[in-house]
Amino acid sequence: MPPISPTTQPIALSIAGSDCSAGAGVQADLKTLQQLGVHGLSAVTSIVSETPLEVRDIEAIATSLVQSQIQILLETYPIAAIKTGMLPSRSSIIAVCEILKDHSIPIITDPVMIASSGSALMQDDASLAMAERLIPLCTLVTPNMPEASQLLGREVQDHSDLEQAARDIGEKFQTSCLLKGGHLPSGVDRLDILWHKGKSHTFTHPDADIAGGIHGTGCTLSASITGHLALGKPLEQAVENAISHVQKLIANAKTWQHGGQAVRCLGW
Repeated sequence: MPPISPTTQPIALSIAGSDCSAGAGVQADLKTLQQLGVHGLSAVTSIVSETPLEVRDIEAIATSLVQSQIQILLETYPIAAIKTGMLPSRSSIIAVCEILKDHSIPIITDPVMIASSGSALMQDDASLAMAERLIPLCTLVTPNMPEASQLLGREVQDHSDLEQAARDIGEKFQTSCLLKGGHLPSGVDRLDILWHKGKSHTFTHPDADIAGGIHGTGCTLSASITGHLALGKPLEQAVENAISHVQKLIANAKTWQHGGQAVRCLGW
């Protein structure tokens, strides 16, 4: 990609946790935005001690400091799109919403609730605040199937559930919804459903068949959508481009061995 002039380069903001293994969170978001030619800003909400195999510790950043990071960036930069990722507590969600509610910038919300390793990343009362406060503010929410189940209060388990679930989330929260089918049974094509402006858009791609999955795909996907919106793409095109981008990274995944287990990361 040819260099973009600093005077015309679009800017996007990631509000998310810091992943010390750099496969997810703010680190993955900034790498994704850089690949797209978008200048990435970050407001860190938490520090996570993790690898693709485990989450060992989480330390939330003081809500006043989270707000201070966001406020100074909004005051200084012409931000074209915002992505929210890990918001570990009810207070952090409310703190972010108190600032974002007064702005008309497109917001992509990745409702980060559970890590790839299965560890909880959000306090119990935070999911309610996300549903009541953050998701209704956003332009697009990007839940996976377990997150969709939590948002709807019912199981979302197979292909036949996805379209109705995406529509129900979109209508319940008055937003657009990209429901990711990465938790479908292995060996079947992946299916992602976008519900946007009263219509369903279907995206299919082959199952990568990588045992144990890959760390950071959800963060990277939502960051890529955010970057494409910052570049001026309409939402449907931004989603399609982002899915294609992540599939290429999955196809080039890198693997290390640790104690007999495979540690996999996206192939940047």
